[in-house]
Amino acid sequence: MEDINRITHDVIDLSIRIHRDLGPGLLESVYEMVLASRLEAAGYGVRRQHPVAIDFEGTRFEAAFRVDILVADRLVVEIKSVERLSKVHAKQVLTYLRLMKQPVGLLVNFGGETLKEGVRRLVNNYVPSASSAPLREIK
Repeated sequence: MEDINRITHDVIDLSIRIHRDLGPGLLESVYEMVLASRLEAAGYGVRRQHPVAIDFEGTRFEAAFRVDILVADRLVVEIKSVERLSKVHAKQVLTYLRLMKQPVGLLVNFGGETLKEGVRRLVNNYVPSASSAPLREIK
């Protein structure tokens, strides 16, 4: 099983390169396609527009949500191309993490002049050390 921190590092590194080469402000689908391609070339298993089901009161709703990219069946990557990220974008990733029972997600915004302010790492009961906290955002 791939180390989640290594996967996260590789996704961020590739995202920075893509942002530097393509620039800001293209459609999210372009960044998604290019990032997925680069991750596959790096040897990762990648699923684009991965469906996420939700169960509610005994009824299952298939593909209620779609994750932009799922890397190595472990890392949720949500791509944005907006001027500024908002709290709802982080909540979206946290929802995916909770429903999929995944430990870590990345919110990557290609819309800004630099990618530095546009990357957020979010965790869902992920314990990298002795501490433990449910659904928190790490900036």
